[in-house]
Amino acid sequence: MKNINQVSIIGAGTMGNGIAHIFAQYGFNVALIDIDEKRLKNGLKNVEKNIDRQILKDQLKDSEKALILSRIAPFNNLKDGVALADLVIEAATENYEVKKNIFQEIDDSAPKDAILATNTSSISITKIAAVTQRPAQVIGMHFMNPVPIMKLVEVIKGYGTSQATVSTIKKTVTDLEKIAVEVKDYPGFTANRILLPMINEAIFTLFEGVAGVSEIDAVMKLGMAHPMGPLQLADFIGLDVCLSVMRVLQEGIGDDKYRPCPLLVNMVAAGHLGKKTGEGFYKYEHHSKDFTVSKQFE
Repeated sequence: MKNINQVSIIGAGTMGNGIAHIFAQYGFNVALIDIDEKRLKNGLKNVEKNIDRQILKDQLKDSEKALILSRIAPFNNLKDGVALADLVIEAATENYEVKKNIFQEIDDSAPKDAILATNTSSISITKIAAVTQRPAQVIGMHFMNPVPIMKLVEVIKGYGTSQATVSTIKKTVTDLEKIAVEVKDYPGFTANRILLPMINEAIFTLFEGVAGVSEIDAVMKLGMAHPMGPLQLADFIGLDVCLSVMRVLQEGIGDDKYRPCPLLVNMVAAGHLGKKTGEGFYKYEHHSKDFTVSKQFE
């Protein structure tokens, strides 16, 4: 079983900086990589903000903050950022072409014994591994958002992934005090195979005029004990990500029950992607926890 000490995270967005945060918190040395200098700086700021929240909730000691932050080194050059990695985790956008190009570059630049993981929520691990010269060392590590809080990590074994790689990653997840659940490499894996069709059906329910945004979310929260309604959750995930996953499911499984709702398609085309753009099914006030139903759905 490989010993993991140095971890490189590609992508400093919400998932990437969350993954960097949790690895640094548990004593790993982390290289956080993003070609966008602004996104890299914002990612590091978000890690600091989230550590401050943990301190306020007595989950961390104030004295731990500087040590955790000192373990994260920023890079805007992928080759330099993965040069010493034992484990590389790609957390870029949910797009196969983007991931393919990144994995080809990682494969050329990372040490030959490094494990290459992807945080993809739906794209085939086998397909990603096929563009590398080390498919036995390629695996899926699907963290849940927000990473510092959520315990689940879906561990996805590709067609050629070795058992040694699976065992190493499961141990690493345990070292983070998270729970590794191994699932098979099929479209959407398990979490999104179940979650995204539910969200898509909630959007169809709105699209067909069965109920409004607040009513749909209230039914699922009050009647099904969900902590967040499906439409608000879609906003938090990102409507572009929801659409991407639904298309992966429809194409990969070949069943029309996975076709994305036309309303979802139109909202993404309009650039209303949810919380990250300030508006989706709800409208979000800048730097505020307040939100209201978007005007077009009132």
